[in-house]
Amino acid sequence: MFRAQTLLEGKWPILILVGLSVAAGLWWVPAMVVPGLLLAFTISFFRDPERVIPADPQAIVSAADGKVVEIRTTPTGPMVAIFLSVFNVHTQRAPVAGRITAVSYHPGKFLDVRNPKCSVENENRVVVITGADGFQVTVRQIAGLIARRIVAWKVEGDTLAKGEHLGMIRFGSRVELSLPAGTEILVKIGDVAKGGETIVARRR
Repeated sequence: MFRAQTLLEGKWPILILVGLSVAAGLWWVPAMVVPGLLLAFTISFFRDPERVIPADPQAIVSAADGKVVEIRTTPTGPMVAIFLSVFNVHTQRAPVAGRITAVSYHPGKFLDVRNPKCSVENENRVVVITGADGFQVTVRQIAGLIARRIVAWKVEGDTLAKGEHLGMIRFGSRVELSLPAGTEILVKIGDVAKGGETIVARRR
């Protein structure tokens, strides 16, 4: 349910809330309720449960937990966008096995990720993963109104297994998965996906 690497990303807010809870309890025990609830929520936010990764080599899994909010066709192929609320797991995973062949960071705004403009205007990090046969997918981690930090756990040149952790975005955010033309999309808008586990598309 929890991983040390993920929990360490939340160490400062967790420690601050622990301190506030203790201080409030020393002053007046009922005063611990508010910081205690905030502490429980923060610890829950940094949870990172194990996932069952599909063995099918043709299956492309979701890069993130959340709701599918957009599916569109681009000049290079289909794109699937997932909205992560503050209640979702916020780690991102590799949709396919391969090597990270390019990484780029783009500073920008912090629009609400439900705003259509967020894809091009918000701060984001783009990770390109290329399989041994040249099959290539792109994962775009997009910061949101509350999420102000994109965390990178993998860098260019790293080799990933399908479902392996890429990084995380703190609090509400959006993740876009761009796929090659001809890829069969298996989800629809409104579906809820689990990162590393839900099959969102299939290679043809």
